[in-house]
Amino acid sequence: MTRDLSRLLRPRSIAVLGSGWAKNVVEQCRKMGFEGPVWPVHPTRDEIGGARCYPSLSSLPSAPDATFIGVNRHATLDVVAELSAMKAGGATCFASGWEEAGEARMQADLVRAAGAMPILGPNCYGVINYLDGALLWPDQHGGVRVDRGVALLSQSSNIVINMTMQTRGLPVAYVACLGNAAQVGLAELAGALLADDRVTALGMYVEGIDDAPAFAALAEAARAAGKGIACVKTGKTEASRSAAASHTASLAGGGAASTAFLAQCGVAEVATLSELIETLKIFHVHGPRIGPRLCSLSCSGGEAGLVADLAAPFGITFPPVAAAERARLGEILGPIVAIANPLDYHTFIWGDGPRTTDVFSTMLQGYDAGIFLIDPPRPDRCDPSSYQPAIDAIEAAQRMTGRPAFPVASLSENFDEERAIAMIGRGVVPLMGMETALAALKAAQTPAGRPGWRPAPAIRPGASRLLDEDKAKALLRQAGVPVPTGLRADRLEALVAPAAGLTAPLVLKGLGFAHKTEAGAVRLGLSTLEGQAAMPGATGYLVEEMVTGGVAEVLLGLRRDPVYGVTLTLGMGGVTAEVLADTVTLVLPATEDEILAALGRLRLWPLLDGYRGRPRADASAVASIAARLGERMLADPRLEEIEINPLIVKATGAVAVDALIREET
Repeated sequence: MTRDLSRLLRPRSIAVLGSGWAKNVVEQCRKMGFEGPVWPVHPTRDEIGGARCYPSLSSLPSAPDATFIGVNRHATLDVVAELSAMKAGGATCFASGWEEAGEARMQADLVRAAGAMPILGPNCYGVINYLDGALLWPDQHGGVRVDRGVALLSQSSNIVINMTMQTRGLPVAYVACLGNAAQVGLAELAGALLADDRVTALGMYVEGIDDAPAFAALAEAARAAGKGIACVKTGKTEASRSAAASHTASLAGGGAASTAFLAQCGVAEVATLSELIETLKIFHVHGPRIGPRLCSLSCSGGEAGLVADLAAPFGITFPPVAAAERARLGEILGPIVAIANPLDYHTFIWGDGPRTTDVFSTMLQGYDAGIFLIDPPRPDRCDPSSYQPAIDAIEAAQRMTGRPAFPVASLSENFDEERAIAMIGRGVVPLMGMETALAALKAAQTPAGRPGWRPAPAIRPGASRLLDEDKAKALLRQAGVPVPTGLRADRLEALVAPAAGLTAPLVLKGLGFAHKTEAGAVRLGLSTLEGQAAMPGATGYLVEEMVTGGVAEVLLGLRRDPVYGVTLTLGMGGVTAEVLADTVTLVLPATEDEILAALGRLRLWPLLDGYRGRPRADASAVASIAARLGERMLADPRLEEIEINPLIVKATGAVAVDALIREET
């Protein structure tokens, strides 16, 4: 159901219920210059916050566009029902004590009382509209009126309050909280905020995604509108990973699925609130993506070296200076300056505006964007005027080249708020803190998602069982996945004679174990089964021809995710898979090309790609097998997990030598 949130987010009239909290809302609206009426509703008081009180909702001049409900949870139910009946525009429900306190039935009653009327919360602070000065907000905040800016959407009221206190120059148009999101969900509220033409980008603090396909659609629509989304996603730890039955469950747990999902949606994921703010500044001015080819300029060799070192963990490299630009820079700077990227341009041109502009624009024109390290002295104790020619040159270089030029302060406090606001108003984005700036620049390079991509619908998991390996491999064989030639029997002695017909060396496995190696249920390199002892606890036995000629061992795992549908994990495999912990995760569906690209992101990818003369593994065969199994998983809702570890990859082809499959009972 798509609800109209426009009256709630952009109200012309506001009603407030409660006492102390209501007073705060009245005063905040007045302070912010809201032009419409604010109607306190209280049965016994004449005024709240200097505004005339109405004894009941029915006595209001008209149905309010937006209502802040600051009464207890039991009274909230009646208020919501009455507002819905009078066709009010929407409400925020401040009270706590609902599903988060074990009162799921009461929360369901609240949703029924609301009917078609949108409500935010419960257990929710509400909404701040800095564009129109409309606040349904019972607490302090640090924002000011703006004509345009970014929207901040949070599943934590306290987190977003803290963000409004930022002094980094980010213009904020909206602040909105979801609380328990009993009715209006994450994607729905985000879409309503982005629908305002005055909103330039969206920043999110997310603890959980309630509707992954809707979120993916939202992200695609935002990109199409030229609006970037940046996100801090929490809730990534998973205490139960150590007890997982499969390597895939252990290695792909926590935040791997959510990180993969956000990347495939084209959402820029960042780790900290500071990185979120800096990324949003980039999106606000330059749109949802900047190019990856960066240059860096500073008047200090120390800064040039430091930025190069700090950039490496983010995967940021600095391409060499092209010949034409190198020659021109040499002419301007002279023979003493080594022309490189990062560039230490020394101080020979310090204070010379035209020459500095020439250097900055010449360097910048060869790249997608530029980092200009500059820390103006603090104005309360120093005179920053000598830095102005360099700052002016940065802005001029951006104008002349049409490429983003980012003044970067090595310490966040070295750009004051007044200067930052003024520069952003002129279309130049100062970034605060060298490492934070690099994180934001990397996040701003996040590519758009594949058009039309949506994750598979999530299926609530039920009771499941682990298939014996022979049955698992039969399923793989049906899907076109090569497996070793082998035989299965309930008793070991029943395999001795038939195994003579297989080509040695052989491998003997005991069935009924999730991790056979740890259980001592794998014996390798056998020439015969004569004299082999039974394996305690085995429910059966499997003998196979050992696979030879392998170049590498790869882990390939698919599992159902309660939020994102089905995930695919790829990594370096074998018994050391968890020690190496070198994996990438995708949310399905994914194409073979996308799977190949994901393999290339492994740290140990060179071992698959012919490192130092090694044979090159057939990565295309891995991608083909993964794609086929992904299609099988998506088509069969009974399958809950498929893991091949290892998949032995040869120079041509690949063979699944161990398989774990879990299906619904």
